[in-house]
Amino acid sequence: MNNVFFAMVAFAFVGAVTPGPVNLLATSTALNHGRRAAASHVVGASLAYAVIVYCSGSMMQTLLRQLPGLETTMQISGSVFLLYLAYKIYAAPVASIRLSHLTKSGLWIGSLTQLLNPKAWIVAMSGVSLYVAGQENEHWSLMVFTSVSLIVCLMSIGLWAALGRGLAKYLENSTQQRQFNQVMAGLLGASVIMIWL
Repeated sequence: MNNVFFAMVAFAFVGAVTPGPVNLLATSTALNHGRRAAASHVVGASLAYAVIVYCSGSMMQTLLRQLPGLETTMQISGSVFLLYLAYKIYAAPVASIRLSHLTKSGLWIGSLTQLLNPKAWIVAMSGVSLYVAGQENEHWSLMVFTSVSLIVCLMSIGLWAALGRGLAKYLENSTQQRQFNQVMAGLLGASVIMIWL
């Protein structure tokens, strides 16, 4: 279970800390509208992601009860997708990180941004297929995975809100952005490998 827990944490961290609309909106809100608005955004986006993880896990548990032979296929598919995602992060072209075009966010905008993000749903389902499906107590594993996702999301999006300007400026440097992506890809790949050990 220790390997699974640490893999969950690494997976949740990579998913939450890499640049994306939720993180950039947290930064923009903090810079332009203050910490209170940014904190509201962080909470909204994090709670929404926890809901996504829990709903994905509940749907998957229902599906696996109906089709028990699907479990191994889902675990392998989830692993393959996450390794593919790690490769895509590793090989991602360097992109400019712009904050000025983003608007103020808060609890509802943060939640909605996360709930409408298809990548959040796909990554959550992949994580659930790997870290919940097939565990000895799937309900307990889902609760742990949901809690880990919530806590790590709060910290990671909060980091973008608190350190956003510096982090965004750091990632404007193409070499540093490439190194950041490579480290995140390595962590994601390690989180997949740990589950199979």
